Amino acid sequence: MIGKLTGTLLEKNPPQILLDCHGVGYEVDVPMSTFYNLPGVGEPVSLLTHFVVREDAQILYGFGSASEREAFRQLVKISGVGPRTALSVLSGMSVADLAQAVSAQDSARIVKVPGIGKKTAERLLLELKGKFGADLNLPGVGAAGGDTASDIQQALMALGYSEKDAGAALKALPKDVGVSEGIKLALKALAK
Repeated sequence: MIGKLTGTLLEKNPPQILLDCHGVGYEVDVPMSTFYNLPGVGEPVSLLTHFVVREDAQILYGFGSASEREAFRQLVKISGVGPRTALSVLSGMSVADLAQAVSAQDSARIVKVPGIGKKTAERLLLELKGKFGADLNLPGVGAAGGDTASDIQQALMALGYSEKDAGAALKALPKDVGVSEGIKLALKALAK
């Protein structure tokens, strides 16, 4: 129903933000990975969303990237995993880390996420195998440098930086940096 919101960031109260879209304020719950990459209050922001309607509530969940939203949607399809648990998983680990854990069937990595026990972690791995890990694991195998740099640059451009600024920030990053860490380092470099 609501797939994307673009507006001005009014409030940041983790994990919820208030986004003003032409006079209408939307309360949006976001994973911490998206929250950390948000601009300051009063700045423009654009988020992909997932709208959940329950008997007692209507909740918007927002994501900084399409891969985060897709991971969220795959997680909530699993029996016994609701939106809050899915948000917790995405707050505790990046999409790439989750994909690697699914591909390796490594429940120990998922159990480290607060609120996820051994049984839930094993169910996540079983349900996501083949649907999630295989697609997202390919970049991490051989050509990590190129795809990682591309992902970081796309994230920076989605946050409003020019291609030139994003490219300059990429050159300053270590070669073996992951996507989420690379985005954080690039944002720090661009803030100077």
